[in-house]
Amino acid sequence: MDQIPFFIVDVFAERRYSGNQLAVVLNGEDLEDKVMQKIACEMNYSETTFVGRGSREKGYDVRIFTPRTEIPFAGHPVLGTAYVIVQEILKEKASRVFLNLKAGRVDVEINYRNGKADVLWMSQPEPVFGEKIEIKTISEVLGIDESHVDSNFPVQEVSTGLPFIIVPLRSLEALRRISLSSERYYSLVENLEAKAILAFSPETYSPDRDLSVRVFAPYYGVSEDPATGSANGCLAAYLSKYRYLGSDHVEVRAEQGYEVERPSLLYLRAEEKEGRISVRVGGRVVMTARGFLLRSD
Repeated sequence: MDQIPFFIVDVFAERRYSGNQLAVVLNGEDLEDKVMQKIACEMNYSETTFVGRGSREKGYDVRIFTPRTEIPFAGHPVLGTAYVIVQEILKEKASRVFLNLKAGRVDVEINYRNGKADVLWMSQPEPVFGEKIEIKTISEVLGIDESHVDSNFPVQEVSTGLPFIIVPLRSLEALRRISLSSERYYSLVENLEAKAILAFSPETYSPDRDLSVRVFAPYYGVSEDPATGSANGCLAAYLSKYRYLGSDHVEVRAEQGYEVERPSLLYLRAEEKEGRISVRVGGRVVMTARGFLLRSD
């Protein structure tokens, strides 16, 4: 009977037991797909990652599973997995780590403070802007009045590797009032590429934050996500494209997870150059637990 090491980390967390939980399993290259899926169900977090073969130069092969399915890209699994690779595989300072995902190669930059890994940054693929959605439709899905949606900006699908519907709201009160209609939600996403929704407000719980965010992804088995790097990368691209803050240059601190009592902090950067928007998402990672999975025939 073999033992497979795994680690639990909190991502986009300023302290332990905040942010978004992630399970990272090492030595996963020999596991069958169905076994990885079963382990992800057993972990029952929003995502579980499996680290396969790799090196500092060529990058590390990483696969991402939700409790329901494998996905090609997600933000907090990228940062959390990069942190575990540095701490548990390299075991030394590294300014960059490369992850080879199904969606492509992702570059993660690690900053240090007082000799310890601090904010990790990932570059996301160039954003793609998709279908626009009527305010009436999205307000019915979210269970809020049409007047709560900021009509100065579109409700639109955006993807930086995983698509989300971005919804601009006028206030924190509107954000807090959201009560997702399951029937209308599934009816909406049935024919869309995006299966998850990010709603945001320019008002925040904490005065030193720039935006407050909620993310809903029942399609992936997550009714509400406490911290979502891929979704916030789409948000950063959206803020840049539509000059939401008055400029295509975006550098904001977004809070998420307050409604599910897992407060998170995400750092967003975006900028348009020569018609192309570059996106980076950053956050801190905190180690919570470690252990071994048992592998037997």
